[in-house]
Amino acid sequence: MALAKKVLVTGADGFIGSHLAELLVREGYSVRAFVCYNSSSTLGSLDNCDDDIRRSIEICTGDIRDVQSVRAAMTGCEIVFHLAALIGIPYSYQVPESYVDTNLGGTLNVLQAARDLGIERLVQASTCDVYGSARFMPMTEEHPLQAKSPYAATKIAADSLAISFYHSFAVPVVVARPFNTYGPRQSPRAVIPAIICQIAAGQNILRLGALHPTRDFSFVQDIVRGFACAARSNEAIGQVINLGSNFEVSIGDTVKLIAAVMNAEVTIEEDATRMRPQTSEVERLRADITKAEKLLAWRPEFSGLAGFRRGLRLTAEWYTRVSKGREEAVLYHV
Repeated sequence: MALAKKVLVTGADGFIGSHLAELLVREGYSVRAFVCYNSSSTLGSLDNCDDDIRRSIEICTGDIRDVQSVRAAMTGCEIVFHLAALIGIPYSYQVPESYVDTNLGGTLNVLQAARDLGIERLVQASTCDVYGSARFMPMTEEHPLQAKSPYAATKIAADSLAISFYHSFAVPVVVARPFNTYGPRQSPRAVIPAIICQIAAGQNILRLGALHPTRDFSFVQDIVRGFACAARSNEAIGQVINLGSNFEVSIGDTVKLIAAVMNAEVTIEEDATRMRPQTSEVERLRADITKAEKLLAWRPEFSGLAGFRRGLRLTAEWYTRVSKGREEAVLYHV
């Protein structure tokens, strides 16, 4: 029997990264997780994985900005999924240099090591934010790139750098471009968890940003399955590939759907801290996933309105369960 392929997931302590590491373990890979070092030895979202999954993952701590720790983590691996990044758009307005150092410099460290170590496949995690507001719908991979935030600018640069290493040095790169991913373990700052957590806390007046923009919300299980498919497809090498639901819904309608799923009645107040600068707002997003269907043999399982409702229900159940568990921990001093 062939030995399981050794894979590395950078940013495995994050929302999508933890789900990807979990999926890869279940698919039989030998998984190493590169996580950002912290003095409390916590593992971020990996701490929410089942114990049997967590015990199966080799943990490697470091900093994506440090070339030596990146190279050490990648040594001995055949496949690398590069997800480590600073992702908060509002924070990128305040400290853009940190986003350049992490998102671009960190990607350069991964690419250099992949070239030197002869990595079999490198899957670069992109974002739909590189497209800005839709100029045509649905949005193909040929859609113009429009940096509406420093975060988006660094991801455009990182993607371009990754593709340049394919053309210049034959590094087997695939750029996987997920649209607005949601699901269990996501930061409560993201819009769907923000709505769910406020309702779960018993609030019926929600504080949110703009309600009119539309998004292509994609359930995290679909997205990580797409990443895994990208690592197995030889036709995907050197390509940029959208991963989305091909379903467009406004933030306002998303609030209504979540309220219905959670059997709640709510009203909304504007939260200025959640508003983007006027010229920075992304108004519409919807993915064309034809390329993913063709090259990856991948389709979202949580598609359309019915799939979105199902994903919202699973997400709400997770946050409600976690919230209840925290309340009980405080009550019984666990």
